[in-house]
Amino acid sequence: MIQIIETGSFNTVQDLGRPGYRDIGVSASGAMDPLAVKIGNVLIGNDEGAAAIEVQTFPFKLRFETDSVFAVTGADGHPTLDGRELLPWCTHVAEPGQILELRQPPKLARAYIVFGGGLDVPVLMGSRSTALRGGFGGNAGRSLARGDKIGFATVSDALPLPPSGIAAVEPAVALRDVFPAVIDGVLPIRAIVAGEHELFASDGDAFWGQTWRISSSSDRTGYRLSGEPIKPSATVEMRSYGIVPGVIQVPPGGEPIIQMSDANTAGGYPKIAGVIECDLWRLGQARIGSRLRFVRSTHAEARAVEQAVARYVADVRRTSQMVKRALKAMA
Repeated sequence: MIQIIETGSFNTVQDLGRPGYRDIGVSASGAMDPLAVKIGNVLIGNDEGAAAIEVQTFPFKLRFETDSVFAVTGADGHPTLDGRELLPWCTHVAEPGQILELRQPPKLARAYIVFGGGLDVPVLMGSRSTALRGGFGGNAGRSLARGDKIGFATVSDALPLPPSGIAAVEPAVALRDVFPAVIDGVLPIRAIVAGEHELFASDGDAFWGQTWRISSSSDRTGYRLSGEPIKPSATVEMRSYGIVPGVIQVPPGGEPIIQMSDANTAGGYPKIAGVIECDLWRLGQARIGSRLRFVRSTHAEARAVEQAVARYVADVRRTSQMVKRALKAMA
């Protein structure tokens, strides 16, 4: 069990989300950086989708009430346990009474704390994720608050390890040949042309050619981008259509909106493009004010990236299991 000692707004319990309910108006929710959750869970020995804490407002502190194995993934920066710096993307063991603190990371937006067994909150529609707008899921459907206590679910093959435990090379480094590098502070995000792209004529080129900035009017539902407005060449009336994370809509004001983890389930603004799924975690780690540009992609490229990420996750799992078997044999 853990107890929250210090927290800010919008720190929540999240897993990989609850897809399959958009037809009844329920957003999938889930972690903004799902890859960080997967890797943390794989390191510990949980199912990939075990519930974790998503921290996006810092500082954040919790106290361990029981022994626990845990890992901190996601944002750059070093967490501390009783003031001692810890290696991120690595398993650690905590004893009752010890305090884990996460401070403001230097560049990235969100950190994830994954625990052996995962967090024991109710499963609703197949997920433990918090849906803040709906007020359900996670920890009573709300952000974490000081004094909250949360237990751990049943541990599968999670094994307490020494502080210098199993670690993974973070995705940004391990997959640097797969994900385009940040150039002059601008994050390249790959996207595929969407249904209404042709409506924008020359403004379509402006969409791809300019640098956009994530505005302060952004949250887990969507990122609103600031830049030179783009508009369709003719007024068009559209029926509402289904929406998933990654869809880029252009409202009448001309500044695009990227749908994110808490994406609306339907909408009627023209779609100019869609971010490939494997680039969404990079957006999830982009702060307010970050600059980005869109790079034309293809379904074939998106599939190749997906396969590379799957190989990376499988490699972390294979290495983790190998080390655990060796430790058990030595015990």
